[in-house]
Amino acid sequence: MLPPAFRKAVKESSGGNRTLCLAAHDRFDCLIGFGLSRTEKLDAQLDREEERAIRMNQPDFDREVRAAQLFGFEQLPFDDSGRFVMPEHLKELGKVEDGLYFQAAGEFFFIWAPQQLKLMGPEWKSAQAACETLLAGARKGGAA
Repeated sequence: MLPPAFRKAVKESSGGNRTLCLAAHDRFDCLIGFGLSRTEKLDAQLDREEERAIRMNQPDFDREVRAAQLFGFEQLPFDDSGRFVMPEHLKELGKVEDGLYFQAAGEFFFIWAPQQLKLMGPEWKSAQAACETLLAGARKGGAA
């Protein structure tokens, strides 16, 4: 279920439609979510990344692979309360078990399985602490 703040942002970003774009992150064991408006910027991002790879003499950049990563998302409807059905392959790729932690990241957001977020390094300590606080509240029967 999308938390209210994320639900509102995704709906606004999707032109008033309740459409969540969801994909596996290309480097981390988590998922990313965003609204439809971000898809308009993906071609420009792909061009920038290719130009940078050429400029930095990075011959391993593969435009087709990167395009598949950027555009390989699912468009999922969600209801007024934020419920959506996560495809099984995304559950597996995100290593989703019981809960989810949503972390804002500008034009998109991370969706972490708490056990995967916990494995990340110290640069994630703020998100890890927030996630642990929410989990502790949930264990006590409080609102998460």
